[in-house]
Amino acid sequence: MSLVKFKKELRTYVNPQKRDFLPTFFKTEKGEYGEGDKFLGVVVPDTKRIANKYKSILTIKNIEDLVYSKWHEERFAGWYLVSIHYKKDPKYYYNFTLKHISQLNNWDLVDMIAPKVIGEYNVESSGKIFLQWSKSSSLWIRRISIMSTWPKIRNDNHKITMKIATTFLKDEEDLIHKATGWMLREVAKRDEELVIRFISDNKSQMPRTMLRYAIERMDTKVRKKLLKL
Repeated sequence: MSLVKFKKELRTYVNPQKRDFLPTFFKTEKGEYGEGDKFLGVVVPDTKRIANKYKSILTIKNIEDLVYSKWHEERFAGWYLVSIHYKKDPKYYYNFTLKHISQLNNWDLVDMIAPKVIGEYNVESSGKIFLQWSKSSSLWIRRISIMSTWPKIRNDNHKITMKIATTFLKDEEDLIHKATGWMLREVAKRDEELVIRFISDNKSQMPRTMLRYAIERMDTKVRKKLLKL
C-alpha cells in the first residue's frame, strides 16, 4: 500500500515539458545509450523530496521493486533510498547493489551510487574489482569502475584511478571520457603534477573530452599549454 501511495504522489509532480525533454536529454532513441528508457517527467529535487517522505515507510522489497521499474524516476528514487540507507548497514546495501547492479543503467544512477555506496564500501580495499569492471563490455559497469574510485581520491589514493584512466584512453564511449576526465580533475585538485604528467605522456591518444574535463579547474595558462601539447 505504501508503494502504491508513493507512486501516486510521485505522479502529482509530473511536468509535461520535462516529460518531453528528458527522453531527449538522456538519449533514449534507438541505438543511443539510454535506448528504451521511459520518463514520467518529474525533476530530481521533487523525486528526492517524495522519497525522503517515504524513506521510513517503504520496505526493502518496495525499494527493489522501484529499482526494477520501467520508469526512470522510480528507479532513481529506489537507488536514492539505497544511498541514504547505506550508512545504517553498509554491507547489506553494498551487497544489494551488487545483486541489482544491472539496474544502474543510466549515468545519473551510476553517478549517485558508484561513489556513495560501491566506492565507500571499497575505500580501503585494493580496488581490484574496479580494474575488473573497467574491462567490462557494459558501458555502465565501466562507468561504475571509474566513478567508484572517487572516495579513494578523497583519501589521496590515486593509483587505481590512474590505472583505469590509462585503460579508458582507448574507450570509444563519450560517457566514459567524461567520467574519466571528471575523476582526473578530482585527482588534480590534490596532485596537479600527477595529472599533468599523465596528460603529457598520453596527449596523442587522449580523447578531447577527457582532456577538457581533466584540466577544467587548472590555471588558464596551464590549460592553454596542455591543449597545445
